[in-house]
Amino acid sequence: MAYSEKCMKKLDNPAWHSLEEAHQKFAINYDKIKFYNPDFCTFGGFIDLKDSATGCQEYSYISNNFYVLGNKPDIKYPLKINKELICNQMVLKIPIDLEMNELIIKIQEEHANDLFNLVNLVQPGYFKKRTLQLGNYYGIYKDNQLVAVTGERMKMDNFTELSAIVTHPEHTGKGYAKQLIAYASKKIFSENKTPYLHVAEDNKGAIKLYEKIGFTTRRKISFWNIGTLV
Repeated sequence: MAYSEKCMKKLDNPAWHSLEEAHQKFAINYDKIKFYNPDFCTFGGFIDLKDSATGCQEYSYISNNFYVLGNKPDIKYPLKINKELICNQMVLKIPIDLEMNELIIKIQEEHANDLFNLVNLVQPGYFKKRTLQLGNYYGIYKDNQLVAVTGERMKMDNFTELSAIVTHPEHTGKGYAKQLIAYASKKIFSENKTPYLHVAEDNKGAIKLYEKIGFTTRRKISFWNIGTLV
């Protein structure tokens, strides 16, 4: 799907533009910086650096550990930057041609605890009890156990982020992730949107998998993890 350069540039600031567009109802606004309601996600983004310090301070009253995506925010005491997580931002331009041989279900509220427990087993700290409500999540069950999932997190008018791409450690190597990504991304394309994702730059195995099924790296992007000193 072809977009203008201006439209593609929105991916440089994905949290801000998601909260400005498709995810407005989840936004907490502090002038020129926006954050997700922390019950759903603890991501934020800003336009003007000079406006970021006050907003980060205000948000810290309701979430003492959060992320600002994109440019480095202005942080003042008692806040601190715990770490900079550098990710590859990868985009999928055409649907994935892949044989599907697993039963994939859409995750519903009755599966919410299974989803929460699996994602936090593999990727602890990001997924909240209500993150499920940000988008569609799909999973594979084996013997009544959720063993693999893929879902949607940040959403703009033209782009949807694939996230929570996890497989239970005892069920890796079976092609579950590839099928779930292909399935979820096909759904996104059917909405006339483009799928994209973020993966830590040192996660070479995952990057190789994503490249193999058609994703290309658009840019590096920083996730600034912020916490409180007191």
